[in-house]
Amino acid sequence: MSFVTRRLAGFLTAISLLAAGQGGAFAQKKYDTGATDTEIKIGNIMPYSGPLSAWGAIGKTEAAYFQKINSEGGINGRKITFISYDDAFSPPKTVEQARKLVESDGVLLIFQSLGGPTNAAIQKYMNTRKVPQLFVATGEARWNDPQNFPWTMGWQPNLQNEARIYAKYILKEKPDARIGILYENNDFGKDFLKGLKNGLGDRAASLIVAEDAYDVTEPTIDSHIVKMKTVNADVFLDITTPKFAAQAIRKAAEIGWKPLHILSAVSVSVGVVMKPAGIEAAQGIISSAYLKDPTDPQWKNDRGMKAWNEFLDKYYRDANRSDVSVIYAYAVAQTLEHVLRACGDDLTRENVMKQAANIRDLELDGLLPGIKINTSATDFAPISQRQMIRFKGETWERFGEIVDADVGG
Repeated sequence: MSFVTRRLAGFLTAISLLAAGQGGAFAQKKYDTGATDTEIKIGNIMPYSGPLSAWGAIGKTEAAYFQKINSEGGINGRKITFISYDDAFSPPKTVEQARKLVESDGVLLIFQSLGGPTNAAIQKYMNTRKVPQLFVATGEARWNDPQNFPWTMGWQPNLQNEARIYAKYILKEKPDARIGILYENNDFGKDFLKGLKNGLGDRAASLIVAEDAYDVTEPTIDSHIVKMKTVNADVFLDITTPKFAAQAIRKAAEIGWKPLHILSAVSVSVGVVMKPAGIEAAQGIISSAYLKDPTDPQWKNDRGMKAWNEFLDKYYRDANRSDVSVIYAYAVAQTLEHVLRACGDDLTRENVMKQAANIRDLELDGLLPGIKINTSATDFAPISQRQMIRFKGETWERFGEIVDADVGG
């Protein structure tokens, strides 16, 4: 064989190996409906109207974050198409919108749908269709059930564990309390109530002097607050969403009722709850947090909060920067970005859930120092840590150590 022939044979062999290698690379790309070489379709359902419309800021922030990702080149070269629909916090509407997203729009997954009863309405559907119902925006314990619902995962700390932390605090600080509880008459409120009673243990029956439920369709909860004062409750467990939390704080001040006021962490927004209720009326309220409070001056020079403010300056200038929902949405959107980047070129629904269940010590700009995201195939609760906070002046003041919510029980 001549030198030229040998060179030609070697060249052809190299070409064949290169082609084979490229073929292998192309073969490694795996897609389900909603993903291509250039696009990832993400579905979302939010209460942009209705009784919980204040939380529409979450969907708007997430849309802005995905705009940021796209402007920076996308995720592994793929642009995000974020399709977000309004359900007005109505479960039948949620079902309608979920079917539209999955069956008509062809999304890869549904991300951050908001609300307990609304997510419950679509949970079986999403799992039957094997479409990720990822990082739901509500804290019921049911979202951490990988054995029965392997396609559904929560994000924030669950409500039962939050309530156990407050129970532990009450037993230590006010062991002879007369506890009045106001809760939303749905899974959100009932889950919280269950955790509180569990945390109080055999003392629950003697310490709780009133349990009262309200419906989200009620225009005002003033009468419920008057009832709490009437029974001489000196500890008030306020398990309400933002609109009603503001009403509760304001009404308690109006009637001169000054209990130890413990507020559900979903309603700690300074801009949406405390300021509308009245800053003076909110003094001394207790809650817990896992996110940085945007109104707290201690974060002025924090690297993560600087990044958040730069993001808002460029992509969401109309954002209410005193609304904790905006930092919440930013953090959870960063979590999804982490998962999708980890998927690489395997953008199947199965791999999305696999990567979501394989997060190790993820730290995000908006989380309090020391709080990290961890998941596994048997633990679909990304965040389990909290720190107690007290409203003082015009912001929240942290106190005590960071507590693992599971320890709270």
